[in-house]
Amino acid sequence: MIRILLVDDHAVVRSGLRMLLNAKSGLTVVGDAADGDEAIRLAAELKPDVVLMDLSMPHGKDGLSATAELKKLLPDTNVLVLSMHDDDEYLFRAIHAGASGYVLKSAPHEELLSAIESVSTGSAYLYPTATKRLMNEYMERIKRGDNSDAYESLSEREKEVLAWIARGYSNKDIAENLIISVKTVETHKAHVMEKLGLRTRPDLVKYALKKGLLNFDS
Repeated sequence: MIRILLVDDHAVVRSGLRMLLNAKSGLTVVGDAADGDEAIRLAAELKPDVVLMDLSMPHGKDGLSATAELKKLLPDTNVLVLSMHDDDEYLFRAIHAGASGYVLKSAPHEELLSAIESVSTGSAYLYPTATKRLMNEYMERIKRGDNSDAYESLSEREKEVLAWIARGYSNKDIAENLIISVKTVETHKAHVMEKLGLRTRPDLVKYALKKGLLNFDS
């Protein structure tokens, strides 16, 4: 029996998921939470096999932070993200936070059930279009070659700006934290992207993930 904890800020979503999962032989919902803080408390108490985690929860701790904290507390509990965001940035941040899988809320019920069963055994699960994108990106990297020394060409300030961008902070937030102007942040960002051969914010996030620069402790 796979024991599942549901985490979503919408009560109607939790109710629907509970009905769907409890109707499937071999699955049982042992609890549900409306935010990350409640999820961590219940997980510590219930010790579920799988936590089905929403990312965007406006009250309390969000799904990314909750996932990172939960994996430190209960490393044997597998987190499956169920999100509306079909976006590489969210996907990579969820994986780095410790999630074992990522499924879209628009996915068919059968895919969700399959994902739960997969992560419960310790396997990873990504929704099909994400897997295809990652494979295409991998093949493109092989074709053009990677410059492993590029990161060392960044200044210390540029490395700081890269890390802040990758954690999801806006240029304004970065400027306030580093006590520099927004224009200076934009200049550093442009230099980073030029030196690393990157074009978009999601590209920066994926690069930072590979370099181990993302941190969800704060």
